[in-house]
Amino acid sequence: MTKKEHFEKVLSWFAENMPIAKSELHYKNPYELIVAVILSAQCTDKRVNVVTPPFFKRFPTPKKLAAAEVGEIYNYIRSVSYPNNKAKHLKGMAEVLLNEFHGKMPSDVDNLQRMPGVGRKTANVIASVIYNQPVIAVDTHVFRIANRIGLANASTPLETEKQLTKYIQPDLRPIAHHWLILHGRYVCVARAPKCAACGLQPWCRYYTIKN
Repeated sequence: MTKKEHFEKVLSWFAENMPIAKSELHYKNPYELIVAVILSAQCTDKRVNVVTPPFFKRFPTPKKLAAAEVGEIYNYIRSVSYPNNKAKHLKGMAEVLLNEFHGKMPSDVDNLQRMPGVGRKTANVIASVIYNQPVIAVDTHVFRIANRIGLANASTPLETEKQLTKYIQPDLRPIAHHWLILHGRYVCVARAPKCAACGLQPWCRYYTIKN
């Protein structure tokens, strides 16, 4: 099976079995999404969704967030991972969003990364989810799944992103990101993948080697 055929089989299975796939983070606008994605780094979406309602009630706009003290921001996010750093990043993100982009979320990945706390993964999420750009955000789930199935053979998230981008057609990249995340979250979990319940067995490198 060629690489192209491998991708076609895997993506066709996802399209048939997971026709609707989207972020499990709760948000109403680009500002809320970028806050949620920053908070979600090494933290579950479930925990972030608990934290964000009171957070957005207190800081409903970038202007409110930029004007806040880091200590107060910390108090609203203290139950997520790395709250000290994330509190500083959130304030800095809001300041740059206001001062450099006049409060409008940029669509360009490079511009997005000019904001504190926004790495390539977060920038790609915003570009993909908000602006439907043909980019693939590679988080820990996507990195693990892509390399485990055999879609990628890479040692870094960036190289994984490049390999996925090469073989996934532009219009499928935004949803493919969610397909891989959700599959990694609920089926192909990190420590004990649920291979018996996985429909990707025929095209999975890990399953073939294991069996």
